[in-house]
Amino acid sequence: MGAANLAMASSFSKTPSPLSTAKPITRAPFSVFSLPSTFKPLVKCIQKPSNSTFTCSAVTSFPSHSDVSSSSSSTKLKLLISEFQSLVESIDRVKRLLHYAALVPPMDASLKTTENRVPGCTAQVWLHVSIDEEGKMRFLADSDSEMTKGFCACLVWMLDGAAPAEVLALKTEDLNGLNVVGLNGKGSASRVNTWHNVLVSMQKRTRAVVAERQGRPRSGPFPSLVVTADGIQPKGSYAESQARFLFPDESRVQELVNVLKEKKIGVVAHFYMDPEVQGVLTASQKFWPHIHISDSLVMADSAVNMAKSGCQFISVLGVDFMSENVRAILDQAGFPEVGVYRMSDERIGCSLAEAASSPSYMDYLATASISSPSLHVVYINTSLETKAFSHELVPTITCTSSNVVQTILQAFAEVPDLKVWYGPDTYMGSNIMELFSQMSMMTDEEISEIHPLHNRSSIKSLLPRLHYFQDGTCIVHHLFGHEVVETINEMYSDAFLTAHFEVPGEMFSLAIEAKKRGMGVVGSTQNILDFIKQRVQEALNRNIDEHLQFILGTESGMITSIVAAVRKLLGSADPSSGGGKVSVEIVFPVSSESVTRTSTFGEMRGSLKVNVIPGVASGEGCSLHGGCASCPYMKMNSLSSLLRVCHSLPHNKAELSAYEAARFSLQTPKGKQIADIGCQPILHMRHFQATKRLPEQLINQILQPCDNGRSGMHN
Repeated sequence: MGAANLAMASSFSKTPSPLSTAKPITRAPFSVFSLPSTFKPLVKCIQKPSNSTFTCSAVTSFPSHSDVSSSSSSTKLKLLISEFQSLVESIDRVKRLLHYAALVPPMDASLKTTENRVPGCTAQVWLHVSIDEEGKMRFLADSDSEMTKGFCACLVWMLDGAAPAEVLALKTEDLNGLNVVGLNGKGSASRVNTWHNVLVSMQKRTRAVVAERQGRPRSGPFPSLVVTADGIQPKGSYAESQARFLFPDESRVQELVNVLKEKKIGVVAHFYMDPEVQGVLTASQKFWPHIHISDSLVMADSAVNMAKSGCQFISVLGVDFMSENVRAILDQAGFPEVGVYRMSDERIGCSLAEAASSPSYMDYLATASISSPSLHVVYINTSLETKAFSHELVPTITCTSSNVVQTILQAFAEVPDLKVWYGPDTYMGSNIMELFSQMSMMTDEEISEIHPLHNRSSIKSLLPRLHYFQDGTCIVHHLFGHEVVETINEMYSDAFLTAHFEVPGEMFSLAIEAKKRGMGVVGSTQNILDFIKQRVQEALNRNIDEHLQFILGTESGMITSIVAAVRKLLGSADPSSGGGKVSVEIVFPVSSESVTRTSTFGEMRGSLKVNVIPGVASGEGCSLHGGCASCPYMKMNSLSSLLRVCHSLPHNKAELSAYEAARFSLQTPKGKQIADIGCQPILHMRHFQATKRLPEQLINQILQPCDNGRSGMHN
């Protein structure tokens, strides 16, 4: 029997008699434990004559183990790791864990509350945290799963009685050596997650009780929306502004539906739309099937399906490159007669798309063009012109935030000595590099689960051949910087964390850590929506009272689609079954710098009027220092613009000339049509999505560049 076993057996107290009139918290003092009658440890035990409690001391030749109760948590962790690793058979490790579970005193029923639940565990886990008079942390834990209870017993044994700094110093990766179960089959990941999620909750609650004891003000909570089967509760003024349009005016819904039906107009909209227009669109979907809200990739596909169903016009609610793509893909699909309309007579820009059309980006690609073999992986959120010009410089394939990792890994696997040049999003490029660096430290088996054609050697070899543009950011995702990360660490470390692949590195690392323990997702807007829906459905399946908290690490316009999906799931639960009630809280991580009180479009400084971007002017949580909780460009797509365009069709087309998504009549430097060449990288991506391989045409372009160092292609 290991030293940790012997020490743990002496670190808890006997449970009070159920006949006791008082109901104190069942605490485990640091020196004594009431042992089950069936337990026969290899220790010397002396029974006291006055009661049945045993005082035990280990018979060991290691003096350092004689008083392990006063040892540091790191020492105890080493003892546990040593003990479990000494058990060769996995079944023996399971038995040892179940043995520890049997030593845990039952938690008082009054402490088994929803507030004390540990998020992210498959089983129910309750955790009570306090600080004693000496400033030491005290922990109680229990679970309805014996295996999970064993995990809790080990963590409580390590950390109960430790100083707060010692509790907070422990990292989730420090627990990796505790391969207790040692089973690689179904459920092994959730068991590892239990260790990590219970520790994260211990640390979050430690910060809270220490701050309370010191009278130190904590960071203010982020605004949020709480969704239940009965309704929606906004917390904070920013959340109230988002919630205002979740239940739209029925007359506006009916007006839109009538004009769409009458004039056979389809609508494709991005997730980041203004909450007012999204609320009306979501409600209108029940009466008109040709309304689709999605990420940018699916918008063009949806437009083609609408055209096939007889729609004569497509209204695009997004930024300009999205309407360009819809126009080009409709032409490619054989629907040149279907009109495509934007929602503003002004240019609807995008900070990322603009970065990709800058001279510095062309210089970046010029460097790539003289380094063969090279592949340019360009983010879908760029203009058709950028895609065309890029493709003539370097063989190019587009990507999305959900397929960029697989695209790059597949390219490296298929083309020997390939150099990949990603752009324009700097944060995403940095995050990809960080992800691959982490993969280089994984086992071959772990890497093969991500991509079957790679191992540690291949991942290490590709790192110096991967390049990314250094000067392109999305003003929305730029918001999620240091201040936001600090508040998440302090107040929301045990919440589910969602993050777009475009967020800064600190937020990305936080989300990746959460993802490893089943508490996070990093990817596209659709990935985020799917993750939230999956976790809500799992909670409903458990049929217990549960509160789920999600940090929304992307543009706040996502809230409309998220709330609609969550309400649909919560509404599908049978209220007559008497099951648990699930509530879902969506948290907006808005930086304090992004809250503006600007009330007019611009401000007067001396004799000059300084213009402010629309988001700041309208209080969309934007900061003049960079970053927005919502995209000011997307918010140029208003409900009034949509109705004006729809009512004007088809007889007043002349008045809508500035709104129409025109075809590119310009040519590339090589004399090709921009629309034709710009679509090729998109078609290459679609081939990859369908076959999981790069198209043969693209590989030939990579391997057979022209003599001048530029790609010979486009026939």
